Amino acid sequence: MGPYNTAVTPREKAAALPESPGVYFMKDARGRVVYIGKAKSLRARVSSYFHADLDPKVRAMVEQVADIDVMETPTEVDALLAEARLIKDTQPKYNVKLKDDKSFTMLAITRFDDFPKVWTCRETDEDLDAERLGPFTGAQDLRDAIKVLQRIFKFATCRIEMRENDDKRRFFRPCLLHAIARCTAPCAARISKEDYAADIESLRRFLTGDRTALKEDLVRRMKAAAKSLEYERAADVRDQLRAIESLEKRGVEPEYLEGDITPMDPAEGLEEIARLLAMPARPRTIEGVDIAHLQGGETVGSLVAFIDGIPFKSGYRRFRIKTVAGVDDFASIREVISRRFRRLREEDGVAPEVLLIDGGPGQIAAAAAGLGGASVVLLSLAKREETLYRWTDGTVGEVRLDKSSAALRLMMYVRDEAHRFAQHYHHLLRRKAVMESE
Repeated sequence: MGPYNTAVTPREKAAALPESPGVYFMKDARGRVVYIGKAKSLRARVSSYFHADLDPKVRAMVEQVADIDVMETPTEVDALLAEARLIKDTQPKYNVKLKDDKSFTMLAITRFDDFPKVWTCRETDEDLDAERLGPFTGAQDLRDAIKVLQRIFKFATCRIEMRENDDKRRFFRPCLLHAIARCTAPCAARISKEDYAADIESLRRFLTGDRTALKEDLVRRMKAAAKSLEYERAADVRDQLRAIESLEKRGVEPEYLEGDITPMDPAEGLEEIARLLAMPARPRTIEGVDIAHLQGGETVGSLVAFIDGIPFKSGYRRFRIKTVAGVDDFASIREVISRRFRRLREEDGVAPEVLLIDGGPGQIAAAAAGLGGASVVLLSLAKREETLYRWTDGTVGEVRLDKSSAALRLMMYVRDEAHRFAQHYHHLLRRKAVMESE
């Protein structure tokens, strides 16, 4: 942090701030910190406080600001963690006033079973048996940070209770997060209790800022695993070390979960879907399918994948329809679904929990015919009236949803993304056809 200085106005100081991530400190005329915040770009975020269209409560705070200090951080994640620690330690006046009586979000490391999970919770969630870190001012920011940290430490975020002495875990099939190397799958006994606990302790050290000691410990654990001929474990620890060093050098770069553009909280939509469909827990994996036609001739299919309500671009797939002559949406859907689930069976892949088809009763029946007995919640969403249908035991039923519900908006997002991806493939093929004809 820089020295206290009133020779330059706060607005002028904001305009000269770096564009790097960090934490900013708003000070009053007596040099007291009245507000702490974090930013992806310090200059852009702090300068935004000096625009005319401010909320009255924020304007009242800004009117008391006489100086601004900043602390640059290597990444947005570091800024988020530093902000939480500093707010907890200093309790600035306006960090309390501006939260509108809502409880702050906390990062929870659960303690109710043998393999701790990492969740978000509220300060007021007193029934949850968990170690809590925070508070964090933005729930979505914390969820984004957890996704980044999960790439490094591969902890579980599910709701499954796991016991070390449960032999049935050996027969459990892990979810997609294990397949994409984002979870070590303690649910399926793919990691020992001791190794998983060591990963959680590494996460804890990272969160509390003990970065140097953490890296020294990872080097020690890597060498010990190699000496014991546990080469796979040594490689996992090595990858953690490299990921931490890479994060510090390059900042946060989205890798598998790309940005959410839906206006609602995906978790809210998933909770509502689970409740409406009587699912035991909110679904983590959703796939959406759409069909597009190339000038009324060649037909293509698209498949998009979502994890926790957010697009998973590495899971997107394209299909050129091979067995259908002419325009036949039903047959094309049946082919796409059949090919998709046949490949999952052949590769021992993980099926999505929810499969959404663009269309109505005819399209969902065609998709059901292509499943080949796979167990999946099969839905379709018809345009115009935005009616959601479900396939259950050979029959189609309507799922009644309010037009403004988070569940419907999430399903529309998946459907529209599948349509966009199908149209993109359609345009690629059309461009290729034009080039070949020239």
